[in-house]
Amino acid sequence: MEFVDTHAHLASADFREDLATVLGQAREAGVGAVIAVTEDLTEAERALELATQHPGLRPAAGIHPDRVVGLSSPAPLLAEFAALAELARLRRGELVALGEVGLDFWKAAGHEERLLQETLLTSFVALARELDLPLSVHSRAAGRATIELLRRSGAERVVLHAFDGKRSTADPGLEAGYFFSVPPSLVRSPQKQKLFKRFPLERLLLETDSPVLGATPGARNEPACVVRAAEELARLQGVSLAEVAEVTTRNAQMLFRLPGGLSGSDPAGLSGSDPGGLSGSDPGSPTATPADRDRDRGPGSLPLPATTTGPRPPT
Repeated sequence: MEFVDTHAHLASADFREDLATVLGQAREAGVGAVIAVTEDLTEAERALELATQHPGLRPAAGIHPDRVVGLSSPAPLLAEFAALAELARLRRGELVALGEVGLDFWKAAGHEERLLQETLLTSFVALARELDLPLSVHSRAAGRATIELLRRSGAERVVLHAFDGKRSTADPGLEAGYFFSVPPSLVRSPQKQKLFKRFPLERLLLETDSPVLGATPGARNEPACVVRAAEELARLQGVSLAEVAEVTTRNAQMLFRLPGGLSGSDPAGLSGSDPGGLSGSDPGSPTATPADRDRDRGPGSLPLPATTTGPRPPT
């Protein structure tokens, strides 16, 4: 069985000292690939660098919505977005997603902070459409608003990670074809157990959100623990672990366009014999042609210029 951890913060300081060991343990647990989401420009640059050293690590570039909290001026964050957008254009062939991005109304209580989050997310939707990349989306205490904004802005390829809303809130996302990812904290979250027990497996992915959202509060979560999320999901839905692994891996392959074909014996082409997996030696670079930069970017988005100037809370 192969698993894909679709959301882990491996470019953060939490894994600076032992990343190779962590990835080795993930490989031993059957994890074929890990999507390394990032929270700012510095982490995005580091994730891209790490991907050249660890082929099973797949980099994403994003700005976490919590970055808006406490700003005296939005100017530095807008400049950082412009720089990250240019980085994403230049390194498009190496990225598998834009994220972590989204809304967080638990952290952003004021109107101005929430408005800036919404502007930033709208701009990331536009960038995702331009570059034909999926979005890894945070929506804490903002599920309804997040899905409404994504749909209104024309977001097409989306995973809502660690969704904390009700099924009725998630349904418009399902109707739009969005995926939802399940962390190991499923084992201790009545909200997530209720949500995902009857959720269509065809719209689910696995994640860890390492180093947080583990099965044990306070312990560092790691990509190997994605198997715990799969086991609990299998128990809740009354299906085999093998089925959860097969379907969620195929879903990850489809959303992130990971190397390999869906019809082979290795659903995502991520095993050790494939250089695209954690044990390979060549990271590879998926090819893609960016969409026309003049495509409608949606209302409220930031400009996407051709040139540029210039301890995580649990999620």
